[in-house]
Amino acid sequence: MNTFDLNTLPCGGRVHFIGIGGISMSGLAEILLGRGYKISGSDMKESPITQKLRTLGAEIYIGQKAENIHPCDLIVYTAAIKEDNEEYIAAVRSGIKLIDRAALLGAVMRAYKHAVAIAGTHGKTSTTSMMTHIMLAAGADPTVSLGGELPAIDGNIRVGKSDSFVCEACEYHGSFLKFFPFVSVILNIEEDHLDYFRDIEHIKETFRGFAELVPEDGAVVADIDGENVRAALRGIKKNVITCSYDSENADYHAADISYNSRGEGSFTLFEKGKPLGTITLSVPGKHNVSNAVCAAAAARFLGIPFDAVKRGLLSYGGVHRRFEYKGERNGVTVIDDYAHHPTEIEATLKTAANMKGGTVWCVFQPHTYTRTKKLFGDFVRVLGESGAKVIMLDIFAAREKDTGLVSSKELSDATPGSRYMPGFRECADFLRQNAKSGDIVITMGAGDVYKVGEMFLDKK
Repeated sequence: MNTFDLNTLPCGGRVHFIGIGGISMSGLAEILLGRGYKISGSDMKESPITQKLRTLGAEIYIGQKAENIHPCDLIVYTAAIKEDNEEYIAAVRSGIKLIDRAALLGAVMRAYKHAVAIAGTHGKTSTTSMMTHIMLAAGADPTVSLGGELPAIDGNIRVGKSDSFVCEACEYHGSFLKFFPFVSVILNIEEDHLDYFRDIEHIKETFRGFAELVPEDGAVVADIDGENVRAALRGIKKNVITCSYDSENADYHAADISYNSRGEGSFTLFEKGKPLGTITLSVPGKHNVSNAVCAAAAARFLGIPFDAVKRGLLSYGGVHRRFEYKGERNGVTVIDDYAHHPTEIEATLKTAANMKGGTVWCVFQPHTYTRTKKLFGDFVRVLGESGAKVIMLDIFAAREKDTGLVSSKELSDATPGSRYMPGFRECADFLRQNAKSGDIVITMGAGDVYKVGEMFLDKK
């Protein structure tokens, strides 16, 4: 694996980022700025992220060109950069040490004694945010790297001064195999990123490799409600701390679970058969109870008192684009959610259905052609059985090109009660005409579907 040691960089050395505007790359750049390194980087367009990095002292280039490569000590590139990228080619030819984003994140992690890496097909950002809130409540002063924007740290990155580091661990391309976690958290394992993984067995093997990374005095925190997680960890010779939504066979589980009218859970947390006390969440959904149990288990392994766990979880009110309240128009509530995998969609729509309200309108933008094709039947099932009125937008291509493999029109035609509507403005106007007071509109997907909600609310 392509690993890297920050100690090989000279004090105050220069690091260049190709694709610095991405949320993870920008976060790493900010961490290195905080550690005294000089930073430069390029991106295809200006954004609030690039503007912020400039104010912090980074030198930013708009457009990826060969002339952006100047003498420096390290060049980092994001997975979105292709081998025919002009700047990447120049970087290779320069002879300067060149690593990918995951290798740098692993190197940063290596510098912290208590590094917590949170993995799973779903729930990484939410659970990492919960862990962040718990550590802040405990006064642990962590460094944090998130895949979303968290109000408590005013963004996606926090540079602390302790030996604690918390981050998301992405399985795509086996990225998290380059990490150095003290605690590995595995929330769930399902089929996804099938443009890289061969099948579910390949995915399970990769997660097992991630679990194997923890040292002898570290731990693997695992939600064992899923068979794939249990299978991936079967026979592993590591300290495994088991978690469950409600199974008493796990080291940590919830009991006496209840939900308020907003769908926010309250439960008694059990630790190895003993009740620790009541935890109340400020975010809705059964899935967030499971996430909270895992975050609590990781925190307890690190010696964090239950009172800080309780206060931290109560203070967590959600992260940008995770069941995020966007506003209201004529009595219609607009929520935005990043869900783009069938399991995530099912959890989000169940949460919405349990809220007191009228009709749920789901404006869904599928993410990537590969995922849409591979999981076509699952999308049809969860959307068709949700009880929501579904509006299907065109597929968000992300890193892929449209080869005619599949279309949103096909997905919509196969989904009972779904309506295909390619235009954002057309969709927003349709909702204004048809959504009634008490209804909930959820814009859903990992692309730019949130713009429909903003148009509906007249924010844009």
